[in-house]
Amino acid sequence: MPPPTIDLHQHLWGRAFVEVLRRRGRAPRLDGWTLYLPDEPPSELDSAEHDPEARLALEPQDRAIIGLSLSAPLGLEYLPPQEAAPLLEAWHADTAALPAPFRRWVSVGLVEPDLAAAKQLLAEDVLGLQVPATALTTPAALERIAPLLVVCEEADRPVLVHPGPTGPLDADGRSMPRRELRDTAASRSLPPWWVPVVDYPAQLQAAWWAWHETGRALLPSLRVCFVAGAGLAPVHHERLAARGGTIRRIDPDVFVEISSYGRQGVDALVRALGIDVVVLGSDRPWAAPPDVAALGLGEAAVRAITSTNPTRLLEGGRP
Repeated sequence: MPPPTIDLHQHLWGRAFVEVLRRRGRAPRLDGWTLYLPDEPPSELDSAEHDPEARLALEPQDRAIIGLSLSAPLGLEYLPPQEAAPLLEAWHADTAALPAPFRRWVSVGLVEPDLAAAKQLLAEDVLGLQVPATALTTPAALERIAPLLVVCEEADRPVLVHPGPTGPLDADGRSMPRRELRDTAASRSLPPWWVPVVDYPAQLQAAWWAWHETGRALLPSLRVCFVAGAGLAPVHHERLAARGGTIRRIDPDVFVEISSYGRQGVDALVRALGIDVVVLGSDRPWAAPPDVAALGLGEAAVRAITSTNPTRLLEGGRP
């Protein structure tokens, strides 16, 4: 019998979280189920996609863990602390109340990080800490957030790196003040796939290279997972070498999750990194879950991606 599977990356908005978003007078906010974000056109969400029972009905019977993470593109981590607090508290309360196999990644405000509060959250029954890729886009940005990541390292919890908001960044990779998007011809001209296909992979690639340059020296034992294949940054290691960079040995504690990728993308990641750091995530409800068995990698690889590797990310150990 195959081992239970682990999906490390889904999103589900509970009732309290939704209500706090609806009470907001400016983006990020919900009007009914219409989502307004700074710097993005409004999008229509489906309330049924955030129903826990409906979500479980979609999942395989052997699902051991469904990892729920905050939707970092909302930019809640960058709000002033008094604005961020009720949203983060509502999201944590909603997800904490869900039954197994739901588990949660916690999130904290980044404007004035409360390290003591982060330590307390990580002591609960959680998977680890999610951080937006926008907080790691340069080595300098990674150094600034390192004290928070040290809390994770000391708690022996992993970090999940997820795309963040699409607002502007300054020269050091810090989020700059963001504006309310106007309904302009320019915004309407972008297809709906633009942000997840263009902006999000670029964020993840920047975070991957910042970690490559600085991360392990700052955080020698931290386990890290980049969603969406780190924007396929590992596939560019040949270009790194061609442009004078250093290709280091494969780090067994730096993982890539495969949401939104199929046979070509996952094959490229495995060729670049090997099988031991590739893990399953689906990004429901924003993307369909990958069919790992259909990737053509073989039964042992399926077991590694869906069970062995995610377990090692969450609990530690060596392949």
